[in-house]
Amino acid sequence: MTGPRALAAEALGTALLVAAVVGSGIMGERLAGGNMAVALLANTLATVAALAVLVHLFAPVSGAQFNPAVTLALALKRIVPWRAVPPYVAAQVLGAVLGVWLAHLMFDLELLQIGIKQRSGPGQALSEAVASFALLLAIGIGRERAPGALPWLVALTIGAAYWFTASTSFANPAVTIARAMTDSFAGIRPADAPVFILMQIIGAAAGLFAASWFCGVKREKPEQAGLRSLRRGAPSRPPA
Repeated sequence: MTGPRALAAEALGTALLVAAVVGSGIMGERLAGGNMAVALLANTLATVAALAVLVHLFAPVSGAQFNPAVTLALALKRIVPWRAVPPYVAAQVLGAVLGVWLAHLMFDLELLQIGIKQRSGPGQALSEAVASFALLLAIGIGRERAPGALPWLVALTIGAAYWFTASTSFANPAVTIARAMTDSFAGIRPADAPVFILMQIIGAAAGLFAASWFCGVKREKPEQAGLRSLRRGAPSRPPA
């Protein structure tokens, strides 16, 4: 799981995701003529589309986590071995930074920047916890009940949280670090990033716990229940 292909998939997937987030933010802001709602809508649509495609493509290679909070959550569930966490997180952070630089180069902006957009306060912090909670809830329950739908479950959860959270749903420590390195529509002040990351981890842990609780009781098919009754010596019901 920590082989070169898996780590390359995590780095490349995260880079393309961040390039989509930052690049669509720049393009949306330029074309929206000052209308922030239109810019955010463009940003949302591009992010949802890119995330769905990337998760679908790279899931068989690396699990398509692209997010240290997701990697940590899967390690807590013993789905990912703990030895895989450091290289995965390193690949994700590296990919996120490269994605920001790629967006800057595509739009002829200065490569090295510092975010200046203020994103602070209790509402912003709570928003990141809620967005991360919703993301891990979708991943945790989706893995058990609808694994084939995971790309869209993840993408649509993030897309919806762009609009129902005050922070526009970063929900990803690697992405937060990278977005502190851009003075664009998607940027964040470096001083605000640590609180975002802390709340993302807290929200992800709570989402993981909730998903485990909801998936704790698995439904069994009627024929399985009948076989279990026969093994216990209980009479099975005659067919109606």
